[in-house]
Amino acid sequence: MPTPLLDTLGIDVPILQSGMGGVAGPELVATVSSAGALGTLAALNLSPERVRAGIRTVRDLTGAAFGVNIWLHDELQPPIAPSELSSDRVAEVQAALNGVRSQLGLEPVLGAPSATPDLVGAALEVMVEERIPVFCAAIGLPSADLVERFHRVGSRVVAMVASVGDALDAVGRGVDVVVAQGAEAGGHRSHGTKPARRDARGTGTIALVPAVVDAVGGRVPVVAAGGIADGRGLAAALMLGAQGVLFGTRFVATAESGAHDAWKRALLAPGSATVLTDAFTGQWARSLDNAYVRAYEASGAATLPSLLQTRAANDVFEHGRAHGDADFMPLYAGESAALIEDLPSSAEVVRRIVAEAEAALGRPLGRASEATGG
Repeated sequence: MPTPLLDTLGIDVPILQSGMGGVAGPELVATVSSAGALGTLAALNLSPERVRAGIRTVRDLTGAAFGVNIWLHDELQPPIAPSELSSDRVAEVQAALNGVRSQLGLEPVLGAPSATPDLVGAALEVMVEERIPVFCAAIGLPSADLVERFHRVGSRVVAMVASVGDALDAVGRGVDVVVAQGAEAGGHRSHGTKPARRDARGTGTIALVPAVVDAVGGRVPVVAAGGIADGRGLAAALMLGAQGVLFGTRFVATAESGAHDAWKRALLAPGSATVLTDAFTGQWARSLDNAYVRAYEASGAATLPSLLQTRAANDVFEHGRAHGDADFMPLYAGESAALIEDLPSSAEVVRRIVAEAEAALGRPLGRASEATGG
C-alpha cells in the first residue's frame, strides 16, 4: 500500500536522492525521478538564471515529481562579506593553504578571498515562480513564511534535521516531510548555525531516526539518512519507523552523477575512510580522507565562514580537478562508502535498492512494482 510519504511527494518508491552540489544536475535528477524516486536538483551557488534553466531541463527530461535543494544557513542570508573578516583569521587560513600550495607548485596568497555572491533569495524566488513540485531545505530550516509561500503555489516542503529539537521546530513551521540525518551521513551537517566541533558529529542514524519518528512521525512522514547505501539499509530504516530513505553517497557513484571521475574512483577504493572536517567550506562535512584534509587539520588553522573558505581554497581544488588528483579536491561521502563497489546508472540503483528491500521485508514497497517494472 502507498505510504503517506509516497502520496505527499508524488513518487512511487520510498527513495529520495540528496541534492548535492556539483553532483545533482538535471540528468541525474530526471533519471532518478523517472525511476519512481525523488530526484533533487542542487541550486547552491547557482545564479537565478541557471536555477531556472536547470528546473526547466528536468521538466523537459521527465514528467515525474522532483525537488530542488538549497542551503538556508544563517551565514548565507546574506553572505558574510570579506571585509568583515579578521585579518588575523585570514592570515591564519592563508598560511595553512600556502603550505598546501607549496606542495602543488601554486603561488602563495595572502589576502582575503573574493565575496560569496548573494544568491539564496533569488534562487528561492525562481523556485516559487516555477512552482516546483518539492522544495528541499538543507543546512538550516525554512521559515514558516517561506513554507507558506511554497504551499501557496502547490509545492511540498522537505526539511533536513540532525536533532529531535530541529524536527519539532521544522514541523511547527509547517514542513511536509522531515529527513533525519544521522552522524554517518556524507556531506554537510543539517545545522543552520555552525556548532562546535564536539557537537558537529551529531547522533547516529539508528538512534536518531526512531527518536524523530516518536517526536513527529504522527504528524509528518520521516525519512532516514546517513550510512545507508542499499536495500538492507532501506529495510532497516522502515523497521525503525521511517517511511523512506534519502541516499547521497550511493548516487554520487553513478553514471549520471556530475561528480569528478577521480571522486567516483575514490569512492570505489577499498578501505576508504571518512572524516568530519570544516576545511572545505567552513562548515562541518563528512568526506573521504585525503592529503588536503590531513594537511589542513595538521596546521591547526581555523576556517573562514560559509563558502568563503571554499573561495579561499579554490585554486587548490581547481588544481586537483584539472589533474584528476583526488588528494586535493572535496570528496564528500558518508560511511556507507564502504558498501559501494560499482558505478551503475542511477535508475539501476533505484531498481536494485527496491528489489533488495522487498526481498529483505518479504513484501512490496508502495507502488514499487509499477515503477520498476517488477
